[in-house]
Amino acid sequence: MKSGYVALVGRPNVGKSTLLNRILGEKVAIVSDKPQTTRISILGIKTTPQGQIIFIDNPGIHKPLHKLNKRMMNFVYSAFETADLVCLLIDGSLKFGSGDAFVIETMKKISTPVFLLINKVDIVKKEKILLLIDKYKDLYPFKEIIPISALRGTQVDVLEDLIFQHLPEAEKPYDEEELTNQTERFYFAEIIREKLLARVEKELPFVTAVYIEDIEERPLSERKSKAAREAMEAKKKRSVSKKSPDLDTGAEKAEQQPIEEQSEGEGEGKIIFCKYIKASIFVEKDNHRKIVIGRHGSLIKDIGTAARKELEDYLEMPVFLDLQVKVKKNWRDSADVLDLIEGQE
Repeated sequence: MKSGYVALVGRPNVGKSTLLNRILGEKVAIVSDKPQTTRISILGIKTTPQGQIIFIDNPGIHKPLHKLNKRMMNFVYSAFETADLVCLLIDGSLKFGSGDAFVIETMKKISTPVFLLINKVDIVKKEKILLLIDKYKDLYPFKEIIPISALRGTQVDVLEDLIFQHLPEAEKPYDEEELTNQTERFYFAEIIREKLLARVEKELPFVTAVYIEDIEERPLSERKSKAAREAMEAKKKRSVSKKSPDLDTGAEKAEQQPIEEQSEGEGEGKIIFCKYIKASIFVEKDNHRKIVIGRHGSLIKDIGTAARKELEDYLEMPVFLDLQVKVKKNWRDSADVLDLIEGQE
């Protein structure tokens, strides 16, 4: 039996979270094309007959400018100390630059064995991959160099086998059913933030954060329970015909239609329960708040719709998502706000 910790590291947006989700076969880490999407280390646990690999998905390696970024890099350094093996991911479609040089210098400070994973081989010519292999093997003594596609799963099975070969013999530290160490509260906040990141540009991805204020289970009124039952029946029909549901939300606060039921009573008189989630989106300036809310509440409505749909699928029950946008000036340098956000874990 083999088991151990494997740190997934690299520059921002090289595919670390995509790889973690691919290996686990479940979404445990949000994915975005925006830099610095991952802000803390997230465990993903893969159990096979060979043993157990505990992956540590980390923030992208970068030079920190704010307290937030310094904390992000501290997660990376902590993962280096914990890991039995490090997997350094690079984007095979990009040229080697100063950021890559900074990563290599960072790697030279650790003694843990390192694999180099060249990602995106599904869109990069073989000749370029070979040139990258030649370059990187002269920069660092990697134990293995493996071209992969995190998105398509290319050579991920090969990667898993090689990881097990380098892990120590040990008992499984986690139950076989466990996939991650995330709390429900943290996961809810991340799903909302993922939908936000997909809809904002420029500096907003860096200056936004999500905090879950409250989570409750509440009964819906008789009228809303009836609407919920009708919505569930409609969803079942759409599922059979493979059509996407067309659901709507309110503006800055959203009360949305449910998908699965948890109820008391029988027939038409039964009361359906929903999960009430109140979340705050933090921004640093008032104009940021106006952008996130959008014209007549259009953007916050869109964020709420997308987040609620995914949360309902995850929870298998109706969700009432209450989103509010709050200005917290310079929150990225506020220890109190950072402690609050990280405390969701």
